Amino acid sequence: MERPRSSLAVPRGPAILTYSSDHFTQSNAPEIAIRRDLHRYPETAFLEYRTASRIAESLEAIGYSVRTGRDAMAPASIVSPPPAEIENEGKADALAHGGVARWIERMAGGLTAVVAEKRFGDGPVLALRFDMDALALDETDRGGHAPRDGGFASARPGRMHGCGHDGHVAIGVCVAAALAQAEGLAGTLRFIFQPAEEGGRGAQPVIDAGILDDVDHIFVAHLGCFLESGKVAASATGFLWSSKIEVRFDGRPSHAAMAPQEGRNALLAGATAAGNLHAISRVAGEETFVNVGRMTAGTAFNIIPDRCDLMMEVRAESEAGHAYMMARAEEIVAASAAMQGVTSAMRVVSRLEGNFNSPEAVETVARAVRALPGIELVDSWPIGGGDDASKLIRRVQENGGTGAYFIIGSDIPAPHHAPDFDIDEGSLAIGRQIFEHIVREILGKAQGQA
Repeated sequence: MERPRSSLAVPRGPAILTYSSDHFTQSNAPEIAIRRDLHRYPETAFLEYRTASRIAESLEAIGYSVRTGRDAMAPASIVSPPPAEIENEGKADALAHGGVARWIERMAGGLTAVVAEKRFGDGPVLALRFDMDALALDETDRGGHAPRDGGFASARPGRMHGCGHDGHVAIGVCVAAALAQAEGLAGTLRFIFQPAEEGGRGAQPVIDAGILDDVDHIFVAHLGCFLESGKVAASATGFLWSSKIEVRFDGRPSHAAMAPQEGRNALLAGATAAGNLHAISRVAGEETFVNVGRMTAGTAFNIIPDRCDLMMEVRAESEAGHAYMMARAEEIVAASAAMQGVTSAMRVVSRLEGNFNSPEAVETVARAVRALPGIELVDSWPIGGGDDASKLIRRVQENGGTGAYFIIGSDIPAPHHAPDFDIDEGSLAIGRQIFEHIVREILGKAQGQA
């Protein structure tokens, strides 16, 4: 049976009709087909129009009520949305490659979150969160890289799914499809497909739209994180406190030979800051990190640069460590500006706090893993960074609910955020089954292996 090109997956008997590049075909591995489709068309923060519109179209078609746009995100809470020109290019690109116009229209302004839910009667509200965005990264074109060899490497220069979010979406869509007509459940099942996890800007607009206000339980997972395939960690640990910061230096231009003394060199201020930021003394007894990821300045060979922009971040294992790193960064930026007689400004783009899983939610994950033969349960595993899902979990906990973030093991040939990153696609089915078990336990009695 044919379905519109815009859908990702709909249930049909024992298999799922899954989108391929030309048409729908029966597939017994829908997670892989969806992941590969998404991997080929990566979209960065607040530009996930193709991805989000296809999710919305697919899940509405199988009976979920779907919210997006202003119904799923608070516009005033979006930090650093893409400029209008970039947004329009993203929309056009999405429409040219299978995006769904009626949904994209509702998402204008980067409001690309998709909230799909189904009510199975009275009972708790259970939310599952899956992130959608890709990275500003060029995917490798070297042989031996599975996406390249398999013909599904990124078709977008400068954009790549280099963290596994394509796999997360594939899991989420397939869980929704598998449970669309489930019996024996009581309560509300809510799927949150979140934009802009990279940079930590996507969760807060979802929170401020009230999407978490009535949630009793929330679960989030990540693929990889150096945990081997065939293993699942019931609790992700080691979430870092972090801030991502834009720094601006403003000086005064002048001819570099005719009147250099009249200039105030913003580039030198930025360079001084960059070197010294990386030299911040670390904190004894905990891990702390700093990185200047980008510096731009100057206009010509012979003009003293009057502006320099940095993009940087600091991270720490504790709130106190993070406060120390921020204080030292502020001192270094101000001193670097003073050395060159320029002004400086720092703008925090996003801030993440540590995450603390609810013990009862962790045990729910553990029971789901134990129900899967051949899968090894690991009590905990460090995430190695952060995720703004911690904000969603904290919100639910503040309202008296529970939440947990867990790790789905997946062998990876390179670190996350590397151009040759990839996932073990066999881990996708494992993730789907774990989420299904969690849903069946919380919204109804366990019904055996999914």
